Amino acid sequence: MSKALVIIPTFNEKENISSIIDAVLSLKDSIEILIVDDGSPDGTAEIVKSIQSNQSRIHLLQRPGKLGLGTAYITGFKWGLAHGFEYLIEMDADFSHPPVKILELVHACEGLGADVAIGSRYVKGGKVTNWPFNRLALSYGASLYTRLITWMPVKDPTAGFVCYKRNVLETLNLDNIKFVGYAFQIEMKYRSWKKGFKLIEVPITFTDRIAGTSKMHGGIVKEAALGVIKLRLNS
Repeated sequence: MSKALVIIPTFNEKENISSIIDAVLSLKDSIEILIVDDGSPDGTAEIVKSIQSNQSRIHLLQRPGKLGLGTAYITGFKWGLAHGFEYLIEMDADFSHPPVKILELVHACEGLGADVAIGSRYVKGGKVTNWPFNRLALSYGASLYTRLITWMPVKDPTAGFVCYKRNVLETLNLDNIKFVGYAFQIEMKYRSWKKGFKLIEVPITFTDRIAGTSKMHGGIVKEAALGVIKLRLNS
């Protein structure tokens, strides 16, 4: 397996960060982790630094405050490309994305011909656990809405567990990616698809966080709803 970088944005994830690092690093020696921390006041970055002192496969970028999920991933992508990684993976810190599935996402790119592999809740074999009905309805409705507007053949376009091959990110102009929340996830997939890259969905079980606080808020939903229309009109 070629070098893979798992990019994990964090803000106040002290309850999860040690465990998620352990879970990811246990998978394969060729996998490394980049934490992009947005000035967590709970000491998340300090925990990462203490682990870093004994583990060379962990990297940390600290930013001065909450600058948005999308910009955290763009920062991580640029760092990973500059350091020679072949596969760059988006992942949450809260175990909503099962770490073991990282290997399947990379295999989809390395062995099944995918350029972008998506950990999907809404393909056959995928599911969501521990979500209230209103949250599930919002997420599934957003997926249907996105597919309807963009015609993109992806059943989980807002998914945040994604593996990109480096040539995809080198082809996209990362400085032109404008959105930061759900819309960021949609925009990245949409631009990859419009460039002719192959997108494959890998079924996962998405589990709501047990520790820490959700970062979801109304502004993210509004950005996604309007952003999808902008993407379609500008394409």
